[in-house]
Amino acid sequence: MNAISKVEFKHPSWQTAILFALGFWLSASLVLDWVIMPSLYLSGMMSQAGFTTAGYVIFWVFNRLELLSAAVVLTGVLVWRKTHDHNNINGMISALMLLAIALLNTYFFTPQMSAVGVNLNLFATASTIPDQMNLLHGGYFFLEVTKLIVGGTLFSWCWRQS
Repeated sequence: MNAISKVEFKHPSWQTAILFALGFWLSASLVLDWVIMPSLYLSGMMSQAGFTTAGYVIFWVFNRLELLSAAVVLTGVLVWRKTHDHNNINGMISALMLLAIALLNTYFFTPQMSAVGVNLNLFATASTIPDQMNLLHGGYFFLEVTKLIVGGTLFSWCWRQS
């Protein structure tokens, strides 16, 4: 009867949560932006009348997952910083940038691109892409590249901390 039972309370590993959320988020972004959307474009679906609606539905769901992932990453970074006495503010700034990018994509770019893409004139047969759409696509992809760089940097920082 010399066995000593020791009950310990284990704290959740926020570092693992950050790595999982960033891995899921960044890989899903790569698949959506560099596989799914180009394949839809090359298949000619952008010239279909319902493409704007289908694109909005796809991005509506994905943007909500982005917001959830950004919230997990920011919470994890804040908890990690508080519990491990890291005075490194770069992780917190990176997490805030990722949240800002997710918010911009969800509440600005996706609704604006959908609004520009909807054809409200039934008699118009213009198949050209409006200049405003090209500008919005440019801003969106700039934010996507920024998200991948900042998210990859944060992922690598968390990976090295283990």
